[in-house]
Formats: sequence, C-alpha cells, structure tokens
Amino acid sequence: MVLFSTLKKYSRLMVAFARASFIAELEYRANFIIRIITDIFWYLAQIFTFETLFLHTKLIGSWSVEQTRVFLGLVFVSDAIYMVFFHDNLDRMTERVRKGDLDLLLAKPVNSQFMISTQYFAVALLGNLLIAVAWFSWSLSQLPNFEALRLLWLLLLIPAGVLSLYSIRFMVAATAIIFTKADNIQYLWYQTYKLGLRPDSIYAPWLRLFILTVLPLAAVASVPARALLDPPELVLFAWVTVWSAALLLISNRFWRYALRYYSSASS
Repeated sequence: MVLFSTLKKYSRLMVAFARASFIAELEYRANFIIRIITDIFWYLAQIFTFETLFLHTKLIGSWSVEQTRVFLGLVFVSDAIYMVFFHDNLDRMTERVRKGDLDLLLAKPVNSQFMISTQYFAVALLGNLLIAVAWFSWSLSQLPNFEALRLLWLLLLIPAGVLSLYSIRFMVAATAIIFTKADNIQYLWYQTYKLGLRPDSIYAPWLRLFILTVLPLAAVASVPARALLDPPELVLFAWVTVWSAALLLISNRFWRYALRYYSSASS
C-alpha cells in the first residue's frame, strides 16, 4: 500500500513537470522547432555514416546493412527516451551547483535525486521519439523471416539500457558538487558515451567486455539489438538487467556522498 501511494505521488509529480515543461517550451516556438530539426540531422548523420561504410563492406562486426539499421533504430529510440526525460536536467546540474539552486530542491519533501533528474521534460523531442520508432519499425520490416515474439525482449532490455545510461550520466554530473567546476569530466563523458553508439562487436575483446560489464554502454543498443538479431544470450540479458538496477542504487549512494561537499547559497 505504501509502495502504491509513493508511485502515485511520483507519477503525479512527473505529469505536473511534463505539463509545465510543455507550456515553457511553447513560449519559444522557434527553439522548439529548431531542436527537433537538430536531432533529425543527428539521426541522418548516423544513418549516412553507416550507409557509406556499407558501400565498401558487406558486414560491420557480424551484422549486415539491414541488421545494422535495426541497431541504429534502437540507438535512436533509447537515446530519444533518455533525452526526453533526463538529458537537460543532468546537463544543468553544474550550473545549479555553481548558482546554489540546489537549495530549493533539497528542501522539498521528495527524493532529491528524483527532483533534480526529472524536473524538466524535453517535450520537443517527443516528435523525435516518434521518428525514431518509425525508423526502427521500417528497419525491422526489411529483415527476412523476423520473429516478432523477439520484440518482447525490448520490454526488459530498453528500460535496462536507458537506466544504465541515466545512472552513469547522473554520477558523472554529480561530480560537479564535489569539484564545483567539472566541465572537463562532462566532456569526457560525452566522448565515452559514443562507444555505445556503435555495434559492440567492432571493438577489441577487452573493450567490448568493458562496455558490456563495468561501464555497460553497450546496453543502450547493442544488447537489445542482439536480442532481435542473434541467438538469445540469456546470461548477458540477465546481467544487463541486474546491473542496471544495481547502478541505480549505486548512483543514489554516490549522490548522498556528493551532497556532503555541497555548500548552499546561504552558507
């Protein structure tokens, strides 16, 4: 009963945040449209990169062009979900720390990690999520003899991948509390994240193991894609699911640790 009431409370908060974010976005409609277009160009850049590579080879890693398009579809879908719910909030953390804006959030009777992670929704990118789903659906239709039942794996693996991505990014963003100015660490994160935007099979064995276990960026798209394209690897799927939940708990512990270093605006 307590769990149900807590979930209901946080669900209402998220709906309220989404509504407020939508109203705020509409105040700057040009920026609303430009942001959608910018992400479309990012999608096109990824597509053209791989399509160009397949002009010179039949396989990338172990996947054909049709299979790689499915992988890209999962990259787009997972990235769009992360961008809508978490990206802008975590990108603003450094600025909030420097200005002392965390005071108000920490004073609220709600989990502070939840507040700082979900207060703003990038509603402009919901259109991009629809585009990502459309590309993914089209890419699946190009696969011969695709087993539709395999899509059920995505109900588990996409949330696990997004949760892993969020948890890692949150901990990187939270270093701003410890160091006050951590721009170079944020830049390092963006370069590292690119590892998850490529099929894991293209990497050296040690690096592939690293992004599947320690820093599971491959969980964003490579692991869900393997559930659709390759024979099921149940141990890998179980690991990604359990590790994503563990990372969320670790991120919360790290957040509590980082807050010890926070100097409020009033101090």
